[in-house]
Amino acid sequence: MFTRFLRLATLTACLLIPLPALATFEVVVTSSSYKPIAEYIGGDMVHVTNLVEGYQDPHLVRPKPSLAVLLAEADLFVATGLDLEMWAPALVDQANNPKLRSGQGGYVAVSTGLHIAHAPTTLDRSEGDVHIFGNPHIHTSPLNGKVIAQNIAVGLKRLDPPNAATYDANLARFENEVDVRLFGKELVDALGSKTLTKLAATGKLIPFLESQQYKGQPMIDLLGGWMGQALPLRGKKLVTFHENWTYFLELFGLEVVDYMEPKPGIPPSPGHISSLITNMQEQDVKVMLAASYFDVSKVKLVAERAGAVPVVTGLSVGGQDGMDSFFDQFDIWIPTLLNAYRQAGQL
Repeated sequence: MFTRFLRLATLTACLLIPLPALATFEVVVTSSSYKPIAEYIGGDMVHVTNLVEGYQDPHLVRPKPSLAVLLAEADLFVATGLDLEMWAPALVDQANNPKLRSGQGGYVAVSTGLHIAHAPTTLDRSEGDVHIFGNPHIHTSPLNGKVIAQNIAVGLKRLDPPNAATYDANLARFENEVDVRLFGKELVDALGSKTLTKLAATGKLIPFLESQQYKGQPMIDLLGGWMGQALPLRGKKLVTFHENWTYFLELFGLEVVDYMEPKPGIPPSPGHISSLITNMQEQDVKVMLAASYFDVSKVKLVAERAGAVPVVTGLSVGGQDGMDSFFDQFDIWIPTLLNAYRQAGQL
């Protein structure tokens, strides 16, 4: 009797002991737009911190000791991998966490495998703040988001092999969500992710859909999601402050006529502004697009003088109210641009 009582007491005590928590890995990302992607792929296994806020210019981050402290405790460091974050190596050195250095197991370059736009043919400082590897603002395309997620998944699996299947499953969910949000479920079901991604990445999706029939109807009628919503924007002209919208504009078919910066990273002079306004008026450009961390008053002044509608928006997650996820960026940018062209009388 006593033995049975002892066994029962032991079992009850065991049930009261909390199970050990799942391991949580500290992941530090540079861009705030990488944070929700890392959280999506890592799930409960990761705690993610970003170094650059959505309202900050990612070119101009000071390597402060407080940021180095975050990296000192990190298991994985996720960066763009081009020359956008020139301040990042200094932070890693301050953190004294060598596994986070480029080429080491704790480092992930999310641009790996991407086609990078605007790769310079010559490196000349007279051309402005030239990115030697090309345009690093990769997060502005949903298609690039899938590659970013793939690279993060590779890093997490390297860090945590026992949970590789979980990361792969989360990656598959993320990729499917991007596809459905970008093309619409009906078209994804009809053509599949691989075909749609290849066509969209090469600029051939819309001509292909316009030339094909599906079950007796034009295939273009199946297009939904962001691509369908943004169809009226294709071919529209605009001016941007900086070359940080390249991947978004290329995917959705908008044409950049000019930039407020005479050259990347060079502040506009009065002479350049005067020339820009003349160019906009001659080409009937009615929309200006700028990230909110630039000089908003100058953007609005130039737009007013050119007779254009200024669009100032967050460039990254957290850059404005409601831009809380990777998907929110496109949910905000596309309607905002559509409204601007309607306001300008060009839709």
